[in-house]
Amino acid sequence: AHLARAPLLHALMHPASTALLCRYPQRAAAAAAAASAASSSSRAANKKGWFRSSARCLAQGTPSSVTPVRTSRVGLGAPSLPRRFVFIAAATAAAAALIPGRAMAWRSSGDTNDELVDNLFSNGVISNKVYADSMKRVDRGNYVVKGPAYQDSPQPIGYGATISAPHMHAHCLDVLGDWLKPGARVLDVGSGTGYLTALFAEFVKPGGVVVGIDHIPELVQMSRDNFKKDGRQRLLDSMEVVLVTGDGRLGYPQLAPYDAIHVGAAAPAVPQALVDQLAPGGRLVLPVGPDGGHQELRAVDKDARGRVTERVLMGVIYVPLTDAKHQLTRW
Repeated sequence: AHLARAPLLHALMHPASTALLCRYPQRAAAAAAAASAASSSSRAANKKGWFRSSARCLAQGTPSSVTPVRTSRVGLGAPSLPRRFVFIAAATAAAAALIPGRAMAWRSSGDTNDELVDNLFSNGVISNKVYADSMKRVDRGNYVVKGPAYQDSPQPIGYGATISAPHMHAHCLDVLGDWLKPGARVLDVGSGTGYLTALFAEFVKPGGVVVGIDHIPELVQMSRDNFKKDGRQRLLDSMEVVLVTGDGRLGYPQLAPYDAIHVGAAAPAVPQALVDQLAPGGRLVLPVGPDGGHQELRAVDKDARGRVTERVLMGVIYVPLTDAKHQLTRW
């Protein structure tokens, strides 16, 4: 009955809740086992006020005035989370059948690439059939290093990096879709194993160019190998896709300006070099926020006169956009 209360459902449907679950899927499963105990405890202590406070806490991204901020070591292999987030993850898992649309992203996993994409589309995570068809043409299984390739969650690719969850790739296609046109020039910062770079290439041909840049040489070579494995070597040979090693925070001025720029890691602030390399009328999409802190996915638009505006799209959790040395210390 408490899960049906509107304030809690609003919190569970917040994108930050989705991102939390998809970033820490093991924790969500582990926390679900404690959901009933947590629910009983909350009923004993002013349940209505607790739920409303937690809803405000998640929606605003600020500490709850009711629940102490402590950490909980639930699950393995990831940083600890505040207890209030663990409870919300547990409640979200328990209430999964009640929440439609984007908040159902973690239920979109499949056994094949087509099944994954079909589930993302039927759950409303992918809004456009054109995006779904493009995702079907690029088999995610050729770009995931280890782990379940068709699970809708991030997967490690080594060197302190991850490949984002499929629902985040779908969302980025959605917010960049109007800029991914034949002949467009696109920059993918933190290109990793090359998956999203390959997806972008589906939209900009003929005549377009996609640059994937990563500061880990081994990942750049891996992405080249993945393109070959996925039958896309011709894109590299024709320079329709350019995969380079470099500091993505500085962009890639050799082929600028870009109609669309995507950044796959969280910057503490919007890098000015990327804004400078954005073409008039272009869009930059990137997560912004501190490592382990409150992060937002932002869209940065430059109009025809060069004026720049920003807007927040959703709350997210990404690995930090940093230098190669610092990234490797996380590995």
